[in-house]
Amino acid sequence: MKLRFSIRLQLLVLSLFLFTIPWLGYRYVWELEQYLRTGQEQTMIGTARSVATALHERPALFDSRSAYLKNVRPGTDLYAPPIPTPIQLDGKFSDWQSVVGLSQNYNKAQVVNWYGNPPTYFNDISLSFRHMVGRYGKYLYAMFDVQDDTVVWRAPNSLAVDQSDHLLVSVLDESGSLERFIIAPYQSGWVNAYRLDNDIDSYRAIGNELQIQGRWQVSENGYGIELRFPLSMTTGSLAFALVDIDNPMTRAKKYAVGTADPNQADALGTVLTPSPEIERILSGLKYADSRVWVVDNHKRVLAKAGDIQTASGFKVRRPSSSDYSWWNTIEREFLLPLYYHILTKPPADFVDELKGAYALAGKDITSALLGEPDSLWRLTPDSKAVILSAAYPIFIGDNVMGAVVVEQTTNGIRTLRNRALEQLFHVILAVMLLGSLSLFLFANRISSRVRKLRDDTEAIIDDNGKIVGSLPHTRQVDEIDDLHHAFSNVLSRLQQYNSYLENMASRLSHELRTPIAVVRSSLDTIGEIKDPAQQGLLIERAQSGIARLSTILNSMSEATRLEHAIAQEDPESFDAKQVIAGCIDGYAHVFTDRDFKLTLSLQDAVVKGSPDLFAQMLDKIIANAVEFSHHSDTITVHAWGENKIMKLSVTNPGPALPEGMKDQLLQSMVSVRPDEDRHKSSAHPHLGLGLFIANMIAAYHKGSIQLSNLPDNTGVCVIVQLPLSS
Repeated sequence: MKLRFSIRLQLLVLSLFLFTIPWLGYRYVWELEQYLRTGQEQTMIGTARSVATALHERPALFDSRSAYLKNVRPGTDLYAPPIPTPIQLDGKFSDWQSVVGLSQNYNKAQVVNWYGNPPTYFNDISLSFRHMVGRYGKYLYAMFDVQDDTVVWRAPNSLAVDQSDHLLVSVLDESGSLERFIIAPYQSGWVNAYRLDNDIDSYRAIGNELQIQGRWQVSENGYGIELRFPLSMTTGSLAFALVDIDNPMTRAKKYAVGTADPNQADALGTVLTPSPEIERILSGLKYADSRVWVVDNHKRVLAKAGDIQTASGFKVRRPSSSDYSWWNTIEREFLLPLYYHILTKPPADFVDELKGAYALAGKDITSALLGEPDSLWRLTPDSKAVILSAAYPIFIGDNVMGAVVVEQTTNGIRTLRNRALEQLFHVILAVMLLGSLSLFLFANRISSRVRKLRDDTEAIIDDNGKIVGSLPHTRQVDEIDDLHHAFSNVLSRLQQYNSYLENMASRLSHELRTPIAVVRSSLDTIGEIKDPAQQGLLIERAQSGIARLSTILNSMSEATRLEHAIAQEDPESFDAKQVIAGCIDGYAHVFTDRDFKLTLSLQDAVVKGSPDLFAQMLDKIIANAVEFSHHSDTITVHAWGENKIMKLSVTNPGPALPEGMKDQLLQSMVSVRPDEDRHKSSAHPHLGLGLFIANMIAAYHKGSIQLSNLPDNTGVCVIVQLPLSS
């Protein structure tokens, strides 16, 4: 079964290309978003540069002993992040949860001192602990989560402070002298430190140090220690060490595990605390729409300002409730929910993995610490937001002492992109709806007009194929009207041609009846007449009838013979003026009752073709002009050139051509002669082949023939157009 693919369906399919408009719009806005991201990236680097400018060449901001930053020893050099609330010294570590991720583990790899010979197998070392320090206000806090298989307490009433499990604390004072402290409790509970004498080989307590206070609390697998002491006690050098004693009888010290050797001043580690001065410089940036970090050259955070959750970048205004009109209601209730099946809203909340970070990492920071500003795009762990960070180096002299890192989400850009796409989708949706509706209405109108033309055409043709009417008249506005007009002309010409064909039988019957009647009557009479002279006349009369029959048959086959002759004719160049002049001169002698007027208005008339066929064409045209004119009428022949075209007109007075038959007369066996005209001369049958043969010869010469009535309808003009040979 053959499927029908109507015009409406075709235009409907074509309207699907309108759906490429949203895709093109989305691609355009996506490219725009890339430019916005590039702009945001440059802006962020510029912001980082501005902050870094305020920190250049200020070594005091990075601690007066900034040289230590050149070689950080992990585990030995300590980092004390700010703590959001004061630590409750209870030995349970619940207050350390916000910064516990920065704690470090210390075990047999961090043995800083041996008391006696080291063991053969380090698996004998049973002491390990998790440790970190933090800062709140003017105090430094420390925690130790100790794993120890045997806890040995200080003996009651014992004055020795180093014959039980104990904690050593060493600092450098402002003069650079080593100060040592020890904590050796009798039992779980509140503890204070003792100050040790200056002899590093001695562990004799010379007094209490009440500024160092805390709690020593027994746990399931060992014990926990929480301490607090003022930041002013140390200038940045600090060491902790836990000494393990497993035998309560001998109380012999076995080893010390710690951050550094507390008995060597040059072995102490450093403690880095976020700089209050840098935080004061950044304090004004907390109102900015970004988050700013300052890190040292080991990527440790010195200061932070701002919140990435509110760092949206761009602000896009939405209509307020008072702005809502009927359009805003439609947009809010129907359109936006539809759009956001494709678009993604910037999240109101997302996982910020760096919210409590006190050390940063990333290629942008690495590049900045090498002296080159850089930027980095990263996706949040929950894949809800994209964060842009830009880092710029901080210089002190020729050295990079740290970097400024500025962070911002792309939520603003995404909001701006979404808003642009919303407005674009509004326009696209309107265009698609109006375009589809217009195409549908247009297709429906076109289809209706075509169907009407079909129905009208079918209605004027009966079941026998006879044309019984005509198409209604329409204005020629478009191609369908042109088609309607063409159909009307074709049907009109077919109607005339069919009328001619219907009458052709009677015409042929009439043309054949006379010579047949002459032959029959002559043959019937010849047997009754005995006079040889009369018989000779009858025989001559019968022969003339047979000659007329032969002439009719020859005329009917003339076109076919001429077509074969044209196919075998080799074209040649000839002077058409000479042929025309010769033919007109001959016509003047043949048709003595007509006057011929010849005008040749061209210099060269070289035509490529056949002069004999050209003369035959002129014969047919002149014969028609003579037959439709009257005695003493003048037949005018005029030849002229126009744009390498030779035009030849033959004009004769006489009856005008019927309307609609100008082109049909060039067809085979089409004639408009009245019957009485055909009866005048029985010697010359008229089958309507003259102009058909003339048109065939003109086509052979790559030309054409046009028939027209004179403006006053007093005659007919035949114009032949033939191309001139170069």
